Amino acid sequence: MKKSSAHFPVPESVARKTTWMIVPVILLMYFICYLDRVNISYAALQLNADIGLSDAAYGFGAGIFFVAYVAFQVPANMMLARFGPRRWLGCILGAWGLLAMLMAAITAPWHFFALRFLLGMAEAGFFPAMIYYLALWFPAERRGRITAIAIAAAPLSGLIGGPLSTWLMSSAHGLFGLRGWQSMFVIEALPAVLLGIWCFVKLPERPAAVAWLTAEEKTWLQGTLDAEAEEIQGARRSKGVLRTILSPLVLGLGLVYLALEFGEYALAFFLPKIIERFDTDMGGELSVSQIGLVTAIPSLAGVVAMVLWGRHSDRTRERTWHIAGPAMVGAVAIVAAGYTGSLVAAVLAFSVTAAGIFAAVPIFWQLPLRYLTGTAAAVSIAMINAMGNFSGLLGPSITGVLHDATGSYRAGLWVMGGFLVLAAAGALAVSRMAPVPGHQAPSQSSQTGQADNASAASATS
Repeated sequence: MKKSSAHFPVPESVARKTTWMIVPVILLMYFICYLDRVNISYAALQLNADIGLSDAAYGFGAGIFFVAYVAFQVPANMMLARFGPRRWLGCILGAWGLLAMLMAAITAPWHFFALRFLLGMAEAGFFPAMIYYLALWFPAERRGRITAIAIAAAPLSGLIGGPLSTWLMSSAHGLFGLRGWQSMFVIEALPAVLLGIWCFVKLPERPAAVAWLTAEEKTWLQGTLDAEAEEIQGARRSKGVLRTILSPLVLGLGLVYLALEFGEYALAFFLPKIIERFDTDMGGELSVSQIGLVTAIPSLAGVVAMVLWGRHSDRTRERTWHIAGPAMVGAVAIVAAGYTGSLVAAVLAFSVTAAGIFAAVPIFWQLPLRYLTGTAAAVSIAMINAMGNFSGLLGPSITGVLHDATGSYRAGLWVMGGFLVLAAAGALAVSRMAPVPGHQAPSQSSQTGQADNASAASATS
């Protein structure tokens, strides 16, 4: 009889090797994905005037990406289950890279809307595939911190991508006769195409397929992952794909993610414009490159909070309050940002908000993997991600409309704060909806750690 391994301490050799060989590739993929998704926020500093976009039209164009992203999320991840991560991720990266390059050809608003829709279609399968792929390599006890490192690519795209994008817009202006924003789109899209080709040929799919793990390490790792999957399956009887994705648990998780992502995407697409407006109102004259540097500060706060909070959550094995707490702090900070009297104070408030959102998101993604496995996990993750990313349409659209209607971003900041409060309340509600399968207190785990280590080998035999 196979003994559960869900709480075996991960041997350091396996943890070290899988982290160094898998995580950097995933981090790079997601960094490029997120940058190609949100670099229009920097392009907008020039693009809007060039093609005649109002803030409301820009917000709609930024958000229409997510109409396709949501619509194609579940079908894309059914393809993931059929073709496997290597081939499917390679196709996704290549397709979005080519479409991101075509953004340089925009000459009218309808071009902007059409290409944003197609880009959303191309990127639809990436994030759920990434979460599913990490679950093929990392046992539950390390998955929180590993997911945090991978998702750190989102704030990193602001920390590095913001200054990089605005620098390209300034320094590559006139390259091959292109405007600065056009050069930026082409240069930043090229890595996705190249990485997609590599991924299609080289990305390892399972521990058994790699040469950098020993036979014993492969056996231990695959046995541990299989035991976790069996434990989850034993706790949750299969209900079929449709019943699973429409279950109250999956829908509840989707609503929590929607509320978290509302603030993230509203800031991702409008923070450069908000900083520009705050600076103008306070009599400043920041250049495009300087705005890029300022917007990197909240991203830095997000990176630090994400990694440290993920480690703390794994160490305590607590998830719910590690989501609800940062969401509430972020809600207070984002509303306060609208009432500050200086750009420095506003950036500090945005930084606290970014830290709260990015600290909560990777912890949130441990919840679906507590309850679901196999194809049900892949498709449910897609459903949750689809629901959450509907906020990518709502956030920028509502922010743009409210700004055009009021002449201020303050109303939009209140709406962001309200959604973060809903995220905190929703996380607490979901935790009451379903108990954690095989949950064990940290103290019990530490007391039985040596016995679990001894039984790990027998669990795979």
